[in-house]
Amino acid sequence: MEKRYRVKRNEDFQKIFKRGKSMANRQFVVYTLDKRDQQNFRVGLSVGKKLGNAVTRNRIKRLIREALQEVKDQLPQDKDYIIIARFPTAEMSHSEIQKSLFHVLKRAKLIQ
Repeated sequence: MEKRYRVKRNEDFQKIFKRGKSMANRQFVVYTLDKRDQQNFRVGLSVGKKLGNAVTRNRIKRLIREALQEVKDQLPQDKDYIIIARFPTAEMSHSEIQKSLFHVLKRAKLIQ
């Protein structure tokens, strides 16, 4: 994902946590916040240390980014997103992560 699609600053994360809406399933929590003046969406990823070592956490983030690439045209462009990975994602394959992420995005009515 390009830099313009990323949420990086802690202040932005905190703003999305406090003002945004959340939806969850067993593997992911997704926070969303409307940003009317924004031309494209931004995504922040959070994978805690309890999920594994750095290699495992980076693998999970990479798989989430790959899954988001497939639906980026369907996502509303004027929003910020934070995706938090929960414990079961450490043992999941690419297709399982993709299916679970799409499920939580559909529950949040962000994609069709």
